Amino acid sequence: MKRSYIWLICLVVCIAFVALLYLQGRYAQAMVKMREEQFSENVLRSLDQASRELEKAETLRYLQKVLNEHNAANGTSRADTFRIADFILPLDTLAPGRSNMSLSTMTLSKYNKVAETISNLQKHVREAYIYEQSVLDEVIFAVMYTASEQRFQDRLNPAVLDGCLRNALQANGITLPFHFIVYTSDGREVYRCEDYNEEGSDPSYQQTLFRSDPMGQMGTVVIHFPDQKQFIMGVASYVAPAMGFTLILLITSLITIYLVVRQKRISEMKKDFIHNMTHEFKTPISTISIAAQMLADKSVKKSDETYERLGNVIDGETRRLRYQVEKVLQMSLFDNNNIALKLQELDANEITENVVDTFSLKVTQVGGTLDMRLEAYNPFINADEMHFTNVIFNLLDNAFKYRREDEPLAIQVHTYNQNDTHFCMSISDNGIGIAKDNLKRIFDKFYRVHTGDQHNVKGFGLGLAYVQKMVELHHGTIKASSELGKGTKFTITLPLSL
Repeated sequence: MKRSYIWLICLVVCIAFVALLYLQGRYAQAMVKMREEQFSENVLRSLDQASRELEKAETLRYLQKVLNEHNAANGTSRADTFRIADFILPLDTLAPGRSNMSLSTMTLSKYNKVAETISNLQKHVREAYIYEQSVLDEVIFAVMYTASEQRFQDRLNPAVLDGCLRNALQANGITLPFHFIVYTSDGREVYRCEDYNEEGSDPSYQQTLFRSDPMGQMGTVVIHFPDQKQFIMGVASYVAPAMGFTLILLITSLITIYLVVRQKRISEMKKDFIHNMTHEFKTPISTISIAAQMLADKSVKKSDETYERLGNVIDGETRRLRYQVEKVLQMSLFDNNNIALKLQELDANEITENVVDTFSLKVTQVGGTLDMRLEAYNPFINADEMHFTNVIFNLLDNAFKYRREDEPLAIQVHTYNQNDTHFCMSISDNGIGIAKDNLKRIFDKFYRVHTGDQHNVKGFGLGLAYVQKMVELHHGTIKASSELGKGTKFTITLPLSL
């Protein structure tokens, strides 16, 4: 599968999961908003009902007061004002066997009694109605005038208000604990719950009390619910697990796609490694085979010099094969963390100078220059001498391999200190450079940058991987910067010896 297809699939999966998360989020947001509106509506309805109940309670209180005063003045109880039993026809008047009374006389007498009873009953109903109406008029008068003469704080009973609020809220399905505070019409505080907290008073709801009274006799109750936010957001708890699982699936899908891409890249690197290894092994094997055939060919006369030359060829190519095999095995040991470093305090300037002196001969043979500036005033580091030497050699050899054919090679080696805590060394060249797409992969094992028509560059793609691994084992860092066609620069930073 092409890499472009893989990235297309990755893009489609990401868009699908992001869209799903977005829809779930919008759904949760809509549910929270709906529950918040429903809660606010129920609270406002409850406050209105509580306000009405408070006014009813005050009206009943005045009604009881007026009744008590009226009855006390008349010396009767309300039960004595109207008794329908007094107007019911006695049963003995209707009993049979009354002496010396004919049936017609009894019937006439009965109907006369009923008519009189109905007349008396209607009279007393009218009287009771007039009485009750007068009582209600007195109550209305008391509510309108007597209550308006009192201060709001004298009319308010916090216990009654608390009961009205609690009953109204429960009737509308709200059982959350609440706090309230009461103000007069001019903003003066009348009553506050003991556990009222200003910090938790937002959002809050308010309701006018005694709305039909003059402005100066009105008041306002402000109520808030400490657990309102948790209650409203609780509806989103049903959507949160779904969003969590969707996010897990998204991350899992991205990891899977990453592993597929990584596996594809490893497969490509494996093919390149096999190709390079075949090329690297084929040349020395062919050379050894030709030398062996010449030694075995009895038709060709051989002198001592010929035997020596062929022996040197076989020995040199054998060492070359052994070096390549050891290089691969060495990287295998690094992967398994089986490498043991022999750390000791070293003079990095001195080691750098020795490697540069040895490598400069190779550079001058191709008409190049190798400049060195040892400006590190504190060059002492804890390092393995052999591996640190190999790191410098590999970077110089990398610069030598990827030189330009149209311009003489120029390599600069520079050492310096950073913040009195680190030793730094940079190796720069004017070679063919590295493209941005390849620069981030040059430290990958078995990866080799394509050199176009330049076929003389050999190797397994292990040199820079080895360099990075050794620098990391020495608790340092390595960075690469390059510009295609202008050269490359490697910078190593290692901690100083304490």
